[in-house]
Amino acid sequence: MTRILVIGAAGNTGRPIAQGLMAEGFTVRTATRDARPPTAAGHVRFDWADPSTHEAAFEGVDRLYALAPALVEDPSILMTSVLKRALAGGVRRVVLLSSSVVPEQGPGLGQVHHFLRTHAPEWAVLQPSWFMQNFISPGHHHAASLQRDGALVTATGQGRVGFVDAADIAAVGIRALADAKPHDTAHVITGPQALSYDDLAAILSRVAGRSIRHVHATPAEAQRHLQDSGMPEVYARFLTQLDMLIRDGAEDRVTDTVLRVTGRPPRDFESFIRAHPDVWR
Repeated sequence: MTRILVIGAAGNTGRPIAQGLMAEGFTVRTATRDARPPTAAGHVRFDWADPSTHEAAFEGVDRLYALAPALVEDPSILMTSVLKRALAGGVRRVVLLSSSVVPEQGPGLGQVHHFLRTHAPEWAVLQPSWFMQNFISPGHHHAASLQRDGALVTATGQGRVGFVDAADIAAVGIRALADAKPHDTAHVITGPQALSYDDLAAILSRVAGRSIRHVHATPAEAQRHLQDSGMPEVYARFLTQLDMLIRDGAEDRVTDTVLRVTGRPPRDFESFIRAHPDVWR
């Protein structure tokens, strides 16, 4: 019997992946960093940095959805050693959530990507572009800035991004975990359009019925804005570097991954925003 562990099961991708797998009849064990009451499918506490949580999480598991620990500059240091033990203990298939901006053998998750390709019997790496949820999720710096100031502050210039709904990322992840034949590939996942932050501001203004601005900041200004909002300097610097990659065209692309893997097209940004009207009231 296939048993699948979903790490980060309370998150934007983990929750729908767990739900989708259970709907298809798989036995799913959910895992988060906090202790929660057991669910019908079983729930465990899991922390990459706490070895005492690993044995119960991996016991009897042969497929795994892996999500990196939050706000860790180089998650590969923790993840690779834990994944080695998971593979040695019987896990055969690992599906990793990475990012479109992180190449195989690049820093951090790029090292985990390479480890899986070269060591896991079955594997897939999800490389989504930026999440549409960043503009509605409480606590995210874009959502907070929109609610507080009616503004998006970035150093992206006119660079464009193929923003994608986390539900579409999850749909690809479900297939990578559920399909009988392993995917054994990296999936670059985007929405149907590449949009600049000026484009986003125009769409958000139209949906919200009020003016939303994109503030074109220098890298130093963008980093300072993030730090002033309470973000640690190291992570603020990292996000600003990603802005500069967008500015230089690194994310200006659209892929057919969602349609090709799931059989349905991805959701566009305006449809996603209109599906969350309470955010703009």
